[in-house]
Amino acid sequence: MRAPNTTGAKLRHRALFLFAAILIQACGVKYSFTGGSIPEGTKTYTVEFFENTAPIVNPTLSQSFTEALKERIRSQSSLSQVDYDGDAIFEGRITGYSIAPAAVEAGTDRAALNRLSITVNVKYTNNKKPEDNFEQAFTRFKDFSSAGGSIPAQEEALIRDINQMLTEDIFNQAFANW
Repeated sequence: MRAPNTTGAKLRHRALFLFAAILIQACGVKYSFTGGSIPEGTKTYTVEFFENTAPIVNPTLSQSFTEALKERIRSQSSLSQVDYDGDAIFEGRITGYSIAPAAVEAGTDRAALNRLSITVNVKYTNNKKPEDNFEQAFTRFKDFSSAGGSIPAQEEALIRDINQMLTEDIFNQAFANW
């Protein structure tokens, strides 16, 4: 009795795998494990300081948002950060910062829930793939209870959460075209 020829099958599988790997590598887009696609040749990024021009100015928001965006790109891509003239450039300003009632307590005129909203206008310039350029406003909010403490006591954590949502939206718009 002859043993089945498994060497030939293994060789065909390896050749197919090698062919698929070469085909994927030949495409003009790099894919990351986060679902984003970064255009071929894009190696660096620059994040300009986002000035806060909102009617209400939180003194630390500009710095915390700018750093959050840098960190999002750094942790979600293989791009290197440069101080100016990157292949991908993010610039803009914070144009909205508001705290407003989101729900009123029954039988009173007090707010049961408040909503912190932040709006950021972003101009994205892709020097390697200009058709991906955009200028867009991004807004995110988070509701919170006044029972959780004073607004200033909750503000830092709320800003951190909203910055996380905003930077995810911006990253996806720039690199995943969502």
